[in-house]
Amino acid sequence: MTNFSTIYKLSLVAVTFFIQACSCSCPVLECWFVQEKAGRGGGLTGATTQEKSLLYIRKERESSGESLKAPSDINPDRVYSLTDASASLCQQALNPPRGSVKKPQCEINPFLPHPSTLKWVASLTESALSPIYLQAEWFSASFQGLDDQLGISTITRAPTGTKEHNVILSVTSKTMSVKSRLGVPVTLDCSFWADPSSPLSTSGFAVEWRYQFRGNGRLILAYDGKADRLADTQEEGATMDFEGLHERGNASLTLQEAKVHHTGMYICTVYLPYMLAQVVMELEIVEPPSLSIHPSPLPLAVPGQTLTIQCEASGFAPLSLELSWEFKGADGKSRSLGTGSMSGHRQAWDGTYSQSARLELDTSRLDLGRGGEVTCVAVHPGGTRRASVNLNIIGFSGPSIEDSMAMVGVALVLYGLIKFVSLIFTGSGSDEAGKQDKKDK
Repeated sequence: MTNFSTIYKLSLVAVTFFIQACSCSCPVLECWFVQEKAGRGGGLTGATTQEKSLLYIRKERESSGESLKAPSDINPDRVYSLTDASASLCQQALNPPRGSVKKPQCEINPFLPHPSTLKWVASLTESALSPIYLQAEWFSASFQGLDDQLGISTITRAPTGTKEHNVILSVTSKTMSVKSRLGVPVTLDCSFWADPSSPLSTSGFAVEWRYQFRGNGRLILAYDGKADRLADTQEEGATMDFEGLHERGNASLTLQEAKVHHTGMYICTVYLPYMLAQVVMELEIVEPPSLSIHPSPLPLAVPGQTLTIQCEASGFAPLSLELSWEFKGADGKSRSLGTGSMSGHRQAWDGTYSQSARLELDTSRLDLGRGGEVTCVAVHPGGTRRASVNLNIIGFSGPSIEDSMAMVGVALVLYGLIKFVSLIFTGSGSDEAGKQDKKDK
């Protein structure tokens, strides 16, 4: 029994180790190496070239280069070893199962370290002296995971003449695409890691958030981590966890109350001396419409009458909206009444939109029977909304069996009443005649 228990424990440890090894494995990524050709003169920018490349990603540097094998369609000079001590690039979203059709996206570009001219970054390079450490081969690389929710940007360094790169700075976001309702807090995820063995990581950092939408941009928040100082320009309601920023590299941005004008692209940029890495994410404010129908309730209608009904959709964003009408008869069957006539969009003070649809309800042409339920349907990215009113048509020419039975019942009751009254009057007249005859005698 003791031997069995020992074997069981050893098996459990082995399985646990195997699971951890599988879950922590780093991928081999196919990337595009993109760089500019030499300029053609006259101030013209040179065209870009792109070559297939291969990245062998590891969490620890391996001395053996035997594993750096290149497929036949990849130039051996474009095969690199990349050591990522943070293991940011070893996440499952960048490591699909073998044989998977979908693959993560990866692009590599040559990078030239240089000091930034931004005032909230200038303190990182006050000496204005480029250290010998910068004399190396530098790459910037961007990665996008399979689920489109993971984005990573890195700056890597390799000693001159080698292809053994180390990640010096990485910026990660797990909210590449965010949708939010109006009026609620929204957090855009951004975190960074700097190689503690790099001399650049000890000179401080800076973080900047920018907004971009349809060619218009603005600074949301900028923070000098070295001087612990915010830039003068800061959008109202935009905050960061500064304690988490220094302790864990948490550079996430929180908007205290989502508004329509927050829809757009957000750029999280992290600066170290002479370098930067950034991730771009999209925020969309999606608010479904509120519906109301006028008049409500509908007035009674008679066959041949035309009723005008209006459906008002208000308080929605974005602009995309489809309004239509449906009718559900007494038999429970539904059918479309079309879109009616649509009004133009109107924008409210808070940036939301409103629109209305008008329906001319011709009771003689639409075969509405004795009436039913009229419904306004709004289809919006935020969801489908419905509003209904009851339609009652009186004096319908073709009564149902129930109506016929009710009419027969009413006729019988009226006949009985008339008969009863007639008998009363007849009996009363006979009594008066008898009394008169007695008087005459």
